[in-house]
Amino acid sequence: MTSGSEGFELRGINHLALVCRDMERTVDFYTNVLGMPLVKTIELPAGMGQHFFFDCGGGDCLAFFWFPNAPDGVPGVSAPAARPDQGDLTSAIGSMNHVAFDVPAEKIEEYRDRLIAAGIDCTEIANHDDSEWGISDEMHAGVFVRSVYFQDPDGILLEFACWMRDFTPSDVAHAPARAERTPV
Repeated sequence: MTSGSEGFELRGINHLALVCRDMERTVDFYTNVLGMPLVKTIELPAGMGQHFFFDCGGGDCLAFFWFPNAPDGVPGVSAPAARPDQGDLTSAIGSMNHVAFDVPAEKIEEYRDRLIAAGIDCTEIANHDDSEWGISDEMHAGVFVRSVYFQDPDGILLEFACWMRDFTPSDVAHAPARAERTPV
């Protein structure tokens, strides 16, 4: 499949690279809790740190850098301050807001139960629809994705998500917002 008028052949995400505080803790969480195989490790030159890759399915990877002197993240700036059910989802321009992993629709309840059994605090299953608040208490034909949100040990917002229907042209119904201020 090609994307864009220039015909770039985009085949998905090769990897998304994030920054962690403790690589050992990150490896434990992503391999032992989420079951992602660690597939590549790199020791960066001159003591700069490490870069590790996890297989997150579909030929895609989630990668982490560990830098020994990385500054702390700033909740509400470099990432959301909280899960969507606990606070403001806003994060800064250029930040990574959250990572959503595609999961089978028939397993979303089981996967939420497994997170809870592993001691991971998570949301109820959200039925995302086109209603005023974008969430329905009930599953119905207008629900386009179901999801569960949780955080990794560094507070990175993660989501298990499953598409519930195919998109149609009517799903693209909003004009893009324009910034009120221009960057300096």
